[in-house]
Amino acid sequence: MIARTLGRLLPSRRDYADLPRSWRRDIMAGVTVGVVALPLALAFGISSGVGAAAGLVTAVVAGLVAAVFGGSSVQVSGPTGAMAVILAPIVASHGLGSIALVTVLAGVIVLVAGVTGLGRAVTFIPWPVIEGFTLGIAAIIFLQQIPAAFAATASPGQRTLPAAWHVVTHADWSQAAKTLGVIALVAALMLGLPRLHRAIPGSLAAVVAATLAVTVLGLSVATIGELPSHLPAPALPGVDLGALRDLIGAALAIAALAAIESLLSARVAATMSPTGPYDPDRELVGQGLASMASGVFGGMPATGAIARTAVNVRSGARTRVSAIVHSLLLLGVVYLATGPVAAIPLAALAGVLMVTSFRMISATTIRRILTSTRSDAVTFLLTAAVTVCFDLIEAVEIGVLVAAFFALRSVARRSSVVREELPAPYRPGDEEIALLRLDGAMFFGVAERISNAIIDADHPRTSVVIIRMSQLGMLDATGANTLAQICTELESRGITVIIKGVRPEHAALLANVGVFETLRHENHLVDTLDEAITHARTHARGQPH
Repeated sequence: MIARTLGRLLPSRRDYADLPRSWRRDIMAGVTVGVVALPLALAFGISSGVGAAAGLVTAVVAGLVAAVFGGSSVQVSGPTGAMAVILAPIVASHGLGSIALVTVLAGVIVLVAGVTGLGRAVTFIPWPVIEGFTLGIAAIIFLQQIPAAFAATASPGQRTLPAAWHVVTHADWSQAAKTLGVIALVAALMLGLPRLHRAIPGSLAAVVAATLAVTVLGLSVATIGELPSHLPAPALPGVDLGALRDLIGAALAIAALAAIESLLSARVAATMSPTGPYDPDRELVGQGLASMASGVFGGMPATGAIARTAVNVRSGARTRVSAIVHSLLLLGVVYLATGPVAAIPLAALAGVLMVTSFRMISATTIRRILTSTRSDAVTFLLTAAVTVCFDLIEAVEIGVLVAAFFALRSVARRSSVVREELPAPYRPGDEEIALLRLDGAMFFGVAERISNAIIDADHPRTSVVIIRMSQLGMLDATGANTLAQICTELESRGITVIIKGVRPEHAALLANVGVFETLRHENHLVDTLDEAITHARTHARGQPH
């Protein structure tokens, strides 16, 4: 059993079964994604505070490892905007030297989550939470570029929104005019070039054009600066127990984000690609190993990147070879082209991320959520607001809790206790028999309401209660315990309780909680309504005996 599970989580020849038919498309898709990924890797590295080199190393190392070991045939992994957002305050609080350790720690946590089968948990995250989270991330990515756009530096440790506001209100417009001009050029090219021809890589072409314009015009703007011309030697991060205690919370947050983002991206890719479903547990194993490898080589945590994955699928990718080629292309940039890359203006990369942040937002999706139900709209807006103003992981947690609250409230509203008339013909004493039908669900959200409905002050002469449970869909321990208390209360008042139609899936829970023990006699547990009414009439005080 263990061997079979581990075998499912490891690479196999089946991963490349389609390669003889698709290798040309896979290679071309990999080149296309590599071209798209280059400016994003540099930009996200800078935005996170770990530097452009770390972003490039992450795209190479983590992208390669995740491609080989991950659970999706078309997923492309690397540095992402969401990860940059969560890393920036960690760098500000704990310093750049903490990133290697926190990256490896997060990778280990994600790996363990995959091995223990937690990959499918992402399916429980509601759609409004996911979209609210995405909207919040897009807003933060945009706000994080404001300092570079205005040729300024944000205060370390300050939250994104107030930092952006401070930069705008205290801008040096003589310097800001240059960088804003660069961003305007990048945005115009990114939006306009693909309209001329879809094959033009808008972001890369825009960055190249902006770099040439800055060089020709002799503008004094900040650039990426010197990059290493080779991958750094692998080295395990130093482990200090004090630092470990300080960073474990950050590692858990990064691991949660990496798992959520990667699985969501893989799930979307599975709907876009004809390559079939993905394995969520193996995807976590691959992402965990990818972050561990990235940390060892001096990179940052990696996740599945939905934008690059979508480009990969649209470019015709069918196997993992495309993502592998993407990493090898970026590796070639490290060894052959770091000189030209070092001259790229930071404002050009900021422009790329600003346009990218807008592309993350779907106006159609937002409109659909806001016009669906009030609870979904509240969940969506609250998740987005918490993401921007507080914390990413807290946003997902709060969003899920709010969505769960609204879902339980909806279920509770559809649950009811209906008092039914006894079937004709009427017999004297039938008015003392209460026939109650439980509908929907009986759980902690509705247990008290059901209790109040059964113990009904409007029917003081009731001597027998028949509780029909055949229509009860959901029952939890609190609901079963409340039912036991109701039965005990009624019996103590001299009211006979008869339970009819217990569903097989509820029988064990009712027995374990002690509901059946509260009944006066084993004959008070019946299967049919006729049996229940016949027996109830033998207990009704007004019936002839």
